[in-house]
Amino acid sequence: MATTTHVFRVEGMHCGSCALLIDDALEDLPGVQSTQTTVKQRRSTVELDPSQSTPEDVIRAIEELGYQASPMS
Repeated sequence: MATTTHVFRVEGMHCGSCALLIDDALEDLPGVQSTQTTVKQRRSTVELDPSQSTPEDVIRAIEELGYQASPMS
């Protein structure tokens, strides 16, 4: 299984609990191998199997929690 790593800008986080909430939600997505969200950097780094989930799925999962997410170049 080949994985890809994607980095997303996440706006609206206020504390470490926000980051944990996002990581927990992303870990529930099919194919997500790892996720690390940091409040200070306002980013989430996600390693996923592109045959099971897409970057758009990640953005949707973050936004369903009430945060704003966009891919970083």
